[in-house]
Formats: sequence, structure tokens, C-alpha cells
Amino acid sequence: MSSSFRSPSAGWPLFLLPGLVLAQPAPEAPQLPAVTVSTPRGEVVPFDVPGSVERVEGSEIRDGRLQSQLSEGLAGVPGLQLQNRYNYAQDLQLSIRGFGARSTFGVRGVRLYVDGIPATLPDGQGQTSNIDIASLDRIEILRGPFSALYGNSSGGVVQAFTARGEGPPRLAYSAAGGSAGTWRQGVQASGSQGRVDYLLSANRFHTDGWRDHSAATRDLLNGRLGIALDNGDRLTLVFNRVRIDAQDPLGLTAQQFATAPRAAPLATQYDTRKSVLQSQAGLLWEHRLDERQQLRVMLYGGQRDTVQFQSIPPSAQQNPLHAGGVIDLHRNYSGLDLRWLGRFDLAGRPFELVAGLGYDSLSERRSGYENYLGPASAPLLGVRGRLRRLEHNSVASLDPYAQATWRLAEQWTLEAGVRRSRVRFDSRDLYVLGRNGDDSGRARYARTLPVASLRWQPTRDLALYLSAGRGFETPTLNELSYRPDGTGGLNFALRPSVNDSVELGAKARIAGGLLTAALFDTRTRDEIVTATNTGGRSTFQNAGHTRRRGFELGWQHETANHWRTQVALTWLDARYRDAFCSPSPCAGGNLVAAGNRIPGIARQSFYASVGWVPPQGWRAGAELRALGRVQANDRNTASAPGYAVASLYAGYVRQWEKWEFNAFARVDNLAGRRYAGSVFVNEGNARYFEPAPGRTWTVGAGAAYRF
Repeated sequence: MSSSFRSPSAGWPLFLLPGLVLAQPAPEAPQLPAVTVSTPRGEVVPFDVPGSVERVEGSEIRDGRLQSQLSEGLAGVPGLQLQNRYNYAQDLQLSIRGFGARSTFGVRGVRLYVDGIPATLPDGQGQTSNIDIASLDRIEILRGPFSALYGNSSGGVVQAFTARGEGPPRLAYSAAGGSAGTWRQGVQASGSQGRVDYLLSANRFHTDGWRDHSAATRDLLNGRLGIALDNGDRLTLVFNRVRIDAQDPLGLTAQQFATAPRAAPLATQYDTRKSVLQSQAGLLWEHRLDERQQLRVMLYGGQRDTVQFQSIPPSAQQNPLHAGGVIDLHRNYSGLDLRWLGRFDLAGRPFELVAGLGYDSLSERRSGYENYLGPASAPLLGVRGRLRRLEHNSVASLDPYAQATWRLAEQWTLEAGVRRSRVRFDSRDLYVLGRNGDDSGRARYARTLPVASLRWQPTRDLALYLSAGRGFETPTLNELSYRPDGTGGLNFALRPSVNDSVELGAKARIAGGLLTAALFDTRTRDEIVTATNTGGRSTFQNAGHTRRRGFELGWQHETANHWRTQVALTWLDARYRDAFCSPSPCAGGNLVAAGNRIPGIARQSFYASVGWVPPQGWRAGAELRALGRVQANDRNTASAPGYAVASLYAGYVRQWEKWEFNAFARVDNLAGRRYAGSVFVNEGNARYFEPAPGRTWTVGAGAAYRF
């Protein structure tokens, strides 16, 4: 994680900690290799970052896990709420310090990167579906004010990095299976020779689904090729392709959740589903100008096609302004990041300066069709019908940025940065028919985003910092796509939200472990919130001022005899400061009072683990996850209860000559607790809840040969 050591792949519940610790000898903690995280100014030791940043090793996410979702291995990151919908048509519900909680599908409000390529498009919409856990080197999570340096919708930053091939050629195979007809298998080839290193990974995942109508198949190909040039430069090519076919079981009402959590009656009736095909590639050039200056250029491009069948009744589609119940998106995206880094002296003290320019573009062809054939009185549902919408949309952002770091004294470091973020939306309506007039339009958003921090390190093992910054979040194309009044065209009345954040933090190395703590306060104006959410279609509005304040605590430790412990605690109070109506305009019973909690966000979350994980031989452990109550709507009249679930894990790892073998078995939700994996915020028919499965099991094995 964020320390210079690795967090456990599994662990024991916290209430077993005292007995386990007393039962074990207490040798001196080992000296472990240092690790770094990626920042605009290059690789930095996490302890030296004036902000909350975590690094999770790819091996920790893989060990003893199915490797189907990022939620399996990131529960130990404070401030990160990663809820598994158990619905592969809608991706994970990912939020950082409350940013992104409103999302009904995909990831919003948080910037995602895969090998430097934005998985968040310039409008702020992102997805985790193309992250290949099997070939991950690491995941990095940045929280707090300095996230703003990444531009639009950066309430937090998540970066995934593919491992670099090393040594003689290595061929690996792994497979795992579990409850609900779930299985995954994959192959991987990697290695290096001379100045060239390579890695190629291919995986297939399938599940029959715990709920009715929730089967899914995902094929994922991921690769990396590195070339070290004679002049010291380095070229890195990354490429990725993912294909997903998934049924969408939709949400349930409170009564359905209580009596028949596995059912999906509406989804079965309309055959709701989603298919995705995405391909992308990127090229990174790293060039050293001289001993003090470096140049970095990243170019990327990709294509994403999405078709989604929704559960909108044919009667609603009789409105001539309705866009239909089938969404067909064809997207092309590309961009570049040009960055210069210089290291100098200022007043005799070390000084670093980074300057860069980021450009991202998206071109989208959006079509809408009826989701039925025949008369509306007796329709054939779940099929593509008549065209009801056709438009071409484009989004582009051009952001210059700079960041300076000055060690003004032995114990003091001053850091400051600024980014000028500009986002341009254009829409050309190609479906003009009768009452459905020309809804073409455009919008321009721009903000200057400053950040600054002061760090004090009085001793080698203690650091304190204070940071502040401003961020902003534009509406995404999907949030602009529909107007709350049901008329056609983009909802250009939406304004971007602007937030101001302050964070006070501390990092301490204690007894061979790392303790981190952070207090934060974020105030947002023009918060973008859900206005309506019916039949899988959401509309949005601005809701005045909000406030998010909280506390995060993290602890990680490893002993010389391979006992690892980890604790993560988050308290987050997220509330509306202004009253508004949802939906708008105001009518009886739809007033959201000032002081209401922002939905989709748990006030408390807790994670604890202890595990014995030697490099070879048997290993075992357990973990405990707990999440507080989550409000499901703005009026706070519906909520998903809090829960706590425990997991057990055991495995075996062995190296024999040129072979590597591993096997594991895992049980999750030991007590078979019934709980909601996530909620659909403000779902118009009160179908808020996405149930999680009861007790589940997973077994897996793998082998690798090094030539």
C-alpha cells in the first residue's frame, strides 16, 4: 500500500488480533525494499507525498482471489468506497471521499488511468472494465486536494499499471471457479531480452449470476512492450481490448429485497442487457534532455462501442420526444500528454518544476431505438425497434498545468501547482422529425485549479502536512443526455460543480509499521445530483452547496516471520447545505431539506485483516469488512442497512526448479449475511437495492514455467 512494504492479501478479523499477536514471537521488523508512486513530478516515495496516497501491489489483489473485480482487493484503502453491484452490466460503484457516489453506472467524479491512458473520458465518465488484474503491477489511489491537478472530475485519482516483463521467458496459466457458476481462466507470457521487455495477458471470465438474469461473460486482452533505446530514451507500447456481454438484473424495491433478493422480474420481462467492445493503445516516450531535465510524451487512442437495452415501457415511448429504450453508442477517443521536468536549486535548496499540456478528445455517435416491436398494446419486448434518436456529440479538453516543489529548509517542503482546465461540449442533432425539433447545442466550461501544500518532517519517521486546493466537475455526456422534463436534446442547463478542499495529515513509521491519518473538509457549490432515475435512465440537476468532512486512519505492519496486519477506518459526513427539490420543480413531498445526507455514501467504513503469508509454503488468513448505513435517495426516506462480513482464506505456494505452483480456497460472507451490495441513487420507482450474495466459495490454482 502507501508504505514501503506490502499489505496482506488476506488477514484475520480484528477481534482475533490480541491473541494472535501474543501467540507469536516479536522479532525485529525486516528492512523491506522501498516502493514509489507516480506523480506529475515522477516517482516519489509515498511517505514524502504531502497528501493521502496508497499503493496496492498487484500480487495482493490476485493472491487468494477470483480476480474478477477491483473490489476484491482494495477494501483496505481509507476513503475509498468500492461497492460491488454483482451486476457486470453496470460496473463497480466507486467513490473517493464521497465523489462519484451518485453514479448509477460506470465511474464519475473520480479520474481513472490505465497505464497512463485515461479510462475517464474528457467529459468525466469512466469505467474499470478494462483493468486486467492478472497482469497488474500495482494500483495507486490519490485522495485530497492534489487530485485537482489531474483536471476535470478528479475528486480522487485511481491509476492502474501493467507489470513489466523481466528475466527469461515465462509462461503462466491460472484458473479459478466458485459459486453461481462463476469461473475465470487466463494465460500470460512475459520476459525480457536485451533492451526489450514484454508481457501479454489473456483472460476469460464467466458467471451464471447469483441473481436471476445476471449472467455475464468478459474477454480481456492486455499487453505491454518496452524498448530501451541506445541514447537512454525509452519507448513503451501498451494495448488493451475488452469484450463484455452481460445481463442487467436491475434494482429491487425494499419488499422485493426482503422477500426475493435473487429475483429480477422486470429485467426478465424486458431482457435488459448490455454489450461492450473496447480497444485502445498508447505509446509513451521518455527522453532525458540532460542531467537535470526530462521530457515525457504520451499518445493514445481507442474505440468503445456500447449497446444497452433498458426497461422502459412502450407506453412511455409513445411520446414523440422520447429517445427510446435502446441506447447504441459508438465512441472514438484520443489524446496526448506532454510533460517537462526540471530539477534545479533555488536559494541553495532543491527545487523541482513540472510543466505540461494535456489534450483529450471524444467523438460519439449516439442512437436511440424503441425496445419493442409491434403495437404498444401487445409488444414484443427486449428487441431493437424503430429509430428514435440520432446525434453526433463531441467533447474536448485542453489543459496546461504546472507544479513546483521546493525544499525550503531541511525539515520543510513547499509544493504548489495549478491547472487551467477547459472542456468543450458540442452536439449536432441528426434526428429532426415532426415535433422532435433540432436540439443541437454547445457548452463551454473552464476553471483555474490551484493547489498548495506545506510539509514538515521533524524526524526521519514522522511527517505532517497541510494542503488545500480547488477542483471542478463538469456534467458527463450521459448526464447531459436527457432533460428532467422528458423532452429531447442535451441538458445544457446543467452547470459544473466547483469544490474547495483542505486536508491536514500525518504519517508515522512506528514499530516497523506505517500509521497514516488525515482530516479533510470539502465544500462544493452547484453539486450535480440525480433529478430522476427511472427504467435505467437518469437525469440530473444542480443542487446548491454541499459539505464533505471526515477522518481517515490507516495502519499497516509486517513482522520478520511473515505476519501481516492492516486496519483502515473512514468516517465521512456528507450533507446538503441548501434545500432543493428532487425531482424539480417543487411539489408535495419532494423537498430535500438542508442537512440531509448525500445518498450513496456510508458514514462509517472499517476494514481489518491479519494473515500469515510466507513467500513459500502454506499461508492463511481472514478479513473483516464493515460499512455503515447508506442513504438511497436525497430525501433520506430509504436506505440500505449497514453490515459486517468476514472472509477466510488458505493457500499454498511453491517454487520447484523452473516451476511455480499456487493454489487457494476462499470463503466470503461466512455468516451468510443478507445485505445490499450497492444502491441505485434516487431510483424513480423505489427500486434502490442491488442485493449481494450470501456465503460464497472460490477455489483456484495456477502454474508458471520460466524457460
